[in-house]
Amino acid sequence: MKKPSIFILDVDGVMTDGMLYYTIEGKVMKRFGPDDHDGLNLIKQYLPVQFISGDAKGFAITAKRIRDDMQYPLELVSTIHRRNWIAERYPLDEVIYMGDGIFDALVLGRVGYGIAPSNASPLAKSAAHFVTQAAGGDRAVAEACIHLLEKFFEPLNLEGLLVKKIEVSGT
Repeated sequence: MKKPSIFILDVDGVMTDGMLYYTIEGKVMKRFGPDDHDGLNLIKQYLPVQFISGDAKGFAITAKRIRDDMQYPLELVSTIHRRNWIAERYPLDEVIYMGDGIFDALVLGRVGYGIAPSNASPLAKSAAHFVTQAAGGDRAVAEACIHLLEKFFEPLNLEGLLVKKIEVSGT
């Protein structure tokens, strides 16, 4: 892979457990996991992070967590059109992409480096370069960030973070 220029992540099934929480009023919540924001804060010093979601009905919930709380860019992009959306904006061979769904396999197999969480669809896992041990919504993104540091940049040095004063969220 060329030097990566962007880390693009799907939200549902990657940052969340991917489950649909509905009441009679409709979709009411999403479950985001621990440590992923801290992992992203470690990797963002090396490359920009972009989130995409295909969940139009739950987009306001996603935007609350990703845009408002975590301060990362987020776009609504149909799952079937993601590869084209990414290719229109970035050279595919410079993209790191993390996704879990059936159609994410179309992206994972074409980007420079693809990552899937352990509970991803079999198609996504077979197309990925790396599959995390953790499940989506349960530290998979944090694990992926640490892996990317070691593979493309520099190994994580926890003691060194105290000196650098890297911003971490704790949530």
